[in-house]
Amino acid sequence: MSEQQEATFGVEKIYLKDASLEIPHAPQVFLETEGPQIEVSLHSQAAALDAGMFEVVLTVTVTAKLKDKTVFLVEAAQAGIFQILNIPAENMDAVLAVTCPGVLLPYAREAVSSLVMRAGFPPVVLQHMSFEALYQQRLQQQTQQPQQNDTPPQSH
Repeated sequence: MSEQQEATFGVEKIYLKDASLEIPHAPQVFLETEGPQIEVSLHSQAAALDAGMFEVVLTVTVTAKLKDKTVFLVEAAQAGIFQILNIPAENMDAVLAVTCPGVLLPYAREAVSSLVMRAGFPPVVLQHMSFEALYQQRLQQQTQQPQQNDTPPQSH
């Protein structure tokens, strides 16, 4: 008789996979007294690396605009390698789309804030994000549009 093996979730490595910063209208933009409008976009994707090993990348894009000009654009791709074993197949998507990005968000928050401050602007602090709500929203969209299974991932 085989015993059911215990589920395992472990963080093997967390790293900043990619980061970029653009200030297209510098130095004139630093003379503006009005504060910019901040837009934040999140996207995550997962890929299997090896048996039980997965890479999850949480990409955060922050765009600051003043009228029709981009003040700055910051993008950080925070990644992690996770060991995930003995999770039922029907739960794996939720672990990769909810749990892993939740682990990565604080690191992405620090990377974005640091890049924005180094660019000479007040820090942008990413608010808490409910990856569970985003995941449920994505599932609902998939059930409403079953023919569109090959659509690119949603930006959040």
